Amino acid sequence: MMRLHHVQLAIPPGGEDRARAFWGDLLGLDEVAKPAALAARGGCWFRGGEVELHLGVEEPFAPARKAHPGILVGDLDDLVGRLAGAGIGARSDDLFPGHRRVYVDDPFGNRLEFLQAE
Repeated sequence: MMRLHHVQLAIPPGGEDRARAFWGDLLGLDEVAKPAALAARGGCWFRGGEVELHLGVEEPFAPARKAHPGILVGDLDDLVGRLAGAGIGARSDDLFPGHRRVYVDDPFGNRLEFLQAE
């Protein structure tokens, strides 16, 4: 049996505060302390529900434009409203049977997919 433990996305050097504002403040995930040996590398980790996300500093930085985490949410309309209130647009897509979904870019241009089962 296999289960996904976490997803890692790259952020640019110095992007931790913007990551905390997006993933922590806006999306409501809790920041998780990184092990000391890894904390020296920068970045930050978040957890909420069954999602664990590791944001690692990458130099040179290039956002993931196609690859993306697909994150199930309970109330897609609420999430889209919160994102819109923060000035972040969501791109709807109805091509995934049995789900409503939107694509969003994080503050660094990484593609994210949020889904809600119909």
